[in-house]
Amino acid sequence: MSGYSAFAYFYDKLTENISYKARAEYFDRLIKLHGGRKGILLDLACGTGSLSEEMARLGYDVIGTDASEEMLSCAMDKKFESGLPIQYLCQDMTKLDMFGTIDVTLCALDSLNHLGSLEDIRKTFERVSLFCEPGGLFIFDVNTPYKHRNILANNTFVYDLEDVYCVWQNSFAEDSPDCRVDISLDIFEKDEKGLFTRYTDELSEIAFPREIIEQALAESGMTIEGVYDFDSLEPPRQDSEKLVFAAKKPAMPAHNL
Repeated sequence: MSGYSAFAYFYDKLTENISYKARAEYFDRLIKLHGGRKGILLDLACGTGSLSEEMARLGYDVIGTDASEEMLSCAMDKKFESGLPIQYLCQDMTKLDMFGTIDVTLCALDSLNHLGSLEDIRKTFERVSLFCEPGGLFIFDVNTPYKHRNILANNTFVYDLEDVYCVWQNSFAEDSPDCRVDISLDIFEKDEKGLFTRYTDELSEIAFPREIIEQALAESGMTIEGVYDFDSLEPPRQDSEKLVFAAKKPAMPAHNL
């Protein structure tokens, strides 16, 4: 995963519109719906730890991993404030390495889209499956090709906050088989004297059709429990901007003695 160095320190301010409490409650609902256990939960690509905090408040034993040291630094600050018993590890999700098995793995906020290739997505699925408890769940969301072509596209977005100004410029690769969008971020932070300091970051996102994601899940040994339109229990639509996948690792068959 590239980028998220300077951006990490402004991430929470620029995503204030996200209700992590509501997202956690939604994921908790999905976990219950698909027979998941309120045990060890891995927040894969946890970022600044906002979702990890909310899942811990719901009673899960949370481990958060992220490849960005800057993001994890922000997550640790939150942990020190809240006192919640969350364990954070700096790990690339394609090289996930746990101490034991995991009951539920979450990967939210289009984190999988930030991987470099379909092969990296397959590697991540394989690592999640490897450490998933038999009968355990893997729930994640991804941006769709529709969103990349029609929403992100070649558009520019501006975030004008009280002390932070951000220009988000997208460049959509028309001929790219992975619907790649290259993202350029220019962030301006205003100090007490009214002067601005400029920070820049470069990111990329890729997106694949639902059937390719499903095939990669199946190849990792996971079975698909459900696919939903973003933050709902409704089926995907042609213009869905984000999909939520719920997958399960098959339970070990019982052996007669």
